[in-house]
Amino acid sequence: MNNYLIDNLYSLKNEIREIAVKCGRDYESINIVAVSKNFSSEHIRTLYECGQKSFGENRAQEMIDKYNELKELDIDWHFIGRIQTNKIKYIVQLADYIHSVWRLKEIDEIQKRAESLNKIQKIFLEVNVSGEETKAGLKPSEVDDLIANIVKTDTYQNIEIIGLMTMAPYTDDETVIRRSFSDLRKIRDKLQSSYKTIKELSMGMSNDYKIAIEEGATYLRIGTRIFGERPYK
Repeated sequence: MNNYLIDNLYSLKNEIREIAVKCGRDYESINIVAVSKNFSSEHIRTLYECGQKSFGENRAQEMIDKYNELKELDIDWHFIGRIQTNKIKYIVQLADYIHSVWRLKEIDEIQKRAESLNKIQKIFLEVNVSGEETKAGLKPSEVDDLIANIVKTDTYQNIEIIGLMTMAPYTDDETVIRRSFSDLRKIRDKLQSSYKTIKELSMGMSNDYKIAIEEGATYLRIGTRIFGERPYK
């Protein structure tokens, strides 16, 4: 029933490999997070059985439901949506990675929940590179101070910042999209002189992943390109 998913995943992998070769990158350094929002657990199971291990959800309740339905599978769950503070206790319990962290109150709550679970929570800091008012995220000028506040104190022992995340502007102008991804990479590169573990870049979705790969993305958040048009509930 879901054979098209397998075809879509394999063709995506081939595309990523070709782009990686063209720009001199290691294909193995590029991770696909299959964004399964609004798709069933059976869709996830089909992809898992052909080797896809990482799946992204942007609503806590949907992640809880799917986790419970698929808990026998060794899935890496990525939470990629806007964070509601009252949902963090559920997110930390289930998510291997959280991509959308940017407020100190979120970080405080993540630390509290991770500590209670004796867990090191891996996070990406979300950066609003484009400066759009409708987008969440840190201003580029705020990133260094927040990281220093987390890393250089003993308060956040259960949080590991592994990288940065951004969303490109909604535009057909590839120059604007590329600039957003390039700017995030430059911020990451500058940070690495002080923070060696901050090396990942979560950027690129179904409409712009090719540009993201060229600009250094290590985690691609891909939904429609794998699953097809999303059925909205």
